[in-house]
Amino acid sequence: MTNQEALMMEDNLNQVWNERDPDLRLKAIHRIYSATATLNHVGDQVSGFDAINASVSATQKALPPNFVFSRLKPVIINNSIGRLIWGAGPIGESPVATGMDIAHFENGKIRSLYVFLEK
Repeated sequence: MTNQEALMMEDNLNQVWNERDPDLRLKAIHRIYSATATLNHVGDQVSGFDAINASVSATQKALPPNFVFSRLKPVIINNSIGRLIWGAGPIGESPVATGMDIAHFENGKIRSLYVFLEK
C-alpha cells in the first residue's frame, strides 16, 4: 500500500463528506469507491454509488449548513486498512463532534467504509 490510500481517505472526507452538491459528490464517489462498496455508520448500512450518495446527503441534512469535516490526525494505513480521525463543526471553529473512518481498500478503491462517531 502506498500514500495513495491515505490521499484517497482525505479526498473522501473533503470531496464526499464536505461536498454539498450531490452531482459533484457522486462524481467523487465514482473515483474513490468501488462499484459494490458499502458505507457503514450507526443505524445505516448502504451499498453502491447512489446509496452512498443518498446516505451522505441525509447526514449533511441533519447537520447545520456551516458544519464541515476536517482531518485531525495524519491518516494511518496498515496493509489494506486505513484510519482517519476527523472532527465536525462550524467552519473555522473547534469541532463539536469527533470520530474516525476505517476504510478497507481493494483494487485501489474503498471497498467498505466504517464511520465511528464519538459524542
